[in-house]
Amino acid sequence: MTPATDWTIEDAEKLYGVSRWGGGYFRIGDNGNLQITPDPGNPSVRIDFGSVLSEIQQEGLQFPVVVRFHDILRAQVTQLNTAFANAIEQSGYRGEYQGVYPIKVNQMREVVEEIVYAGKPFRYGLEAGSKAELLAALAMNTNDGSLTVLNGYKDEEFMRLALMGRRLGNRMVVVVEKYSELLLLVRLAKELAIDPIIGMRAKITAKGRGKWESSGGDRAKFGLTITEIINATRYLKDEGMDHCLKLLHFHIGSQLTDIRSVKEAVSEGAMIYAELHRMGFALDYVDVGGGLGIDYDGTASTSESSRNYTMQEYVSSVVQGVQEVCDLEGVPHPGLVSESGRAITAHHSCVVTQIVGEIRTDSAQVDTAACADEHILLSNMRDIYTGLGEQTNMQAAFNDASRYKEQALDAFKLRVLRLEELAKIETLYWQIMERLHHYYQDADYIPEELQEMERNLSSQYLCNFSVFQSAADSWAIDQLLPVAPLTRMDEKPQVSCSLVDITCDSDGKIDQFAIGREITQVLPLHKLRAGEPYFIGLFLTGAYQDVMGDMHNLFGRLNEVHVFCDDEDPQDFYIEEIVQGSSVKDVLTIMQYNPQAMTSDVKRMIDKQVAAGQIKPREGVRWNDFYEACINGYTYLKPQK
Repeated sequence: MTPATDWTIEDAEKLYGVSRWGGGYFRIGDNGNLQITPDPGNPSVRIDFGSVLSEIQQEGLQFPVVVRFHDILRAQVTQLNTAFANAIEQSGYRGEYQGVYPIKVNQMREVVEEIVYAGKPFRYGLEAGSKAELLAALAMNTNDGSLTVLNGYKDEEFMRLALMGRRLGNRMVVVVEKYSELLLLVRLAKELAIDPIIGMRAKITAKGRGKWESSGGDRAKFGLTITEIINATRYLKDEGMDHCLKLLHFHIGSQLTDIRSVKEAVSEGAMIYAELHRMGFALDYVDVGGGLGIDYDGTASTSESSRNYTMQEYVSSVVQGVQEVCDLEGVPHPGLVSESGRAITAHHSCVVTQIVGEIRTDSAQVDTAACADEHILLSNMRDIYTGLGEQTNMQAAFNDASRYKEQALDAFKLRVLRLEELAKIETLYWQIMERLHHYYQDADYIPEELQEMERNLSSQYLCNFSVFQSAADSWAIDQLLPVAPLTRMDEKPQVSCSLVDITCDSDGKIDQFAIGREITQVLPLHKLRAGEPYFIGLFLTGAYQDVMGDMHNLFGRLNEVHVFCDDEDPQDFYIEEIVQGSSVKDVLTIMQYNPQAMTSDVKRMIDKQVAAGQIKPREGVRWNDFYEACINGYTYLKPQK
C-alpha cells in the first residue's frame, strides 16, 4: 500500500481512472479536485468542481443535484460530425453524413435544444420512436435540410403526423418496422396526396456483442426479413410509389463493445443496399442505427461496460465498410446516417450526492473484560484475540474464530448463552478480523477463505440519493457507472466502502466499481470529517439515467444545475440555469393524492387536539406550518448543518 505521505495525484488517477473514462473532459487537478475541460478546442478553460460545489451551496440549492455541462454536449456533437467528415474526405467516399440524435436517450428539452443548436452547421437531425417523441421532434428539429427519422411501431395518428411534417417541408423518414405499416402509410399518403420518404428496417443476421445483442438477429423485435423486404418493394412498385423508398436502416444493439460486430453489420447492411439499388430502388441513405459505445469502466475492452475502439475507429469502420461493398458491387455511395445517442449525451451529466453517514458491521462494541462464570466460548474467543502475534498461525486463528462465532449463535438460540455474552463474542470476533485484515494487507498471498474479509470489514457510505431514480441501469442491468470523490483526491483514501442510498430497499446500493482493469465490490474513499461535507459524483449518467428514473419511495427528480464555460469569468464558468427538482407535493400529486386536502385533514387533527387541551394553540400552529413546509419541500434528506 502507498503510505499516506507518499500519495500523489498519479496514484489517485490509477485508483479512480478519471482519464480512462472521462473522454478527455475530466481530470484530477493538482489541488485534488476533479476538473472539467468542457471544450477540447479550448483547453485553457478548466472548471474546478470544488468551485461548482461552492456556488451551488451559495445558491442555497439542496443536494443531491444533477450537474449538466452543456458545452460537453456541443463538443460531442461536433466531434462525431467532424469524425465522419474526416473519414469521408480521407477515404474519398462520395456520400455525405447526416446524423440524427435519438430523443429516447435523453428527452430533456434543454438537452435536445442544445444538441439541435450544436448540430445546425452539420444539418444534424432528430430520431423519434414514439408519438410523443414525434410531436417533440416536429417542434424542435429546426435545422434546415436535416432528417427526422421515425422508428418504432406506428399507428394511424403517428403516420398522419409524419405526413403533416412532410407537408410542412420537413424531411420526415418513416422507417417501416413491419409489413402492415407500409400498407397503412401508402393508404394515408394517397388519401392526403403527400409523397412520404420511406425507410425500411432490415432484420439482419449480424448480432452485436454486449447487453443488447438481442437487438439483432432473426429474433430481433423490429425490422423486416429479407423476404418481407422483397414483398414490400414489389408492393411499392405496384402502387407506383417505388420512388419514395429512400433509406435502408438496420440496428444491432446499444453500447456495442466489439468493433468486429460493427464491421459485420455494416458489411451485411451495405450488401442489402447494393442489391436494392440493382433492383431499381435509388436509395439515398443507409442508416447504421445506434450502438456507438462509451467506456464506462475505462478498460478499453469488450467488457459489457466498455468498448475496444475509439469514436474515430467506429466512424472509419462505417465509412470504409459501406464504401468497400459499394465499390465491389458498382453502386453509388449512399448518404450515411447514424443514431448515436449514448455517445452524445453520457458525459455531459453527473449526479452529485453528499455522504450523510457511515454504516459498519463492527461499529458497535462492548467491554470484553473477563468476568466470573463466563461461557467457555467467550473465553476461547478472548484467548484467540490476546494470542495474536508475529508467530500466530493466522489461518488457524481465522478458522477458530469463525467456528466459535457460529457456535455462539447456536448456543444463544438454545438459551445456553446470554445476550451480553453473545455481544462480547461478536466484538472480539470483529477485533480479530480487523487484526487479520491489517496483517494480510501487504501480503503477496491471501488464503481463499480470507479474501472476503475486506468486503466484510468494509464500510457502507450512506448517500443522499435514490439508485432507482438516478442510476436505474446500475440496479436493473448491473450497468457500471464511474464513481469518484469530487475533492480531496490529493489525500490517500483510507476507507474501503460500498455505497447505499436512502431508499428502504436492500437493492438500493452500488457495489461494483472499476479499479484499474478489475471490477471490485468496494471503492476506497476518504474518512468523513465532522462538520465538513463530503461529495461524490456518479458520472456518465447523461444517457438514459436522466429519464429512466422511477418514483420508488416517492423521491422524484433531482435539482439540476446547468453549467456553461466562460473564458472571461475568473472561475471559467457560470451557472446558466437552476431547475428545481420534485417537491413532495409534486410526487404525491402524480400518485393521485391531493396535497391540499391532506393539509386540511392534518389541520383538523391538530385543531381537535388543541380543542381537547392536548396541544397548546401556539404549538398547534407550529406543527401545522411544519407539515405544510415538508409537503412543499424537497423529497431528499436535508443534512444537518
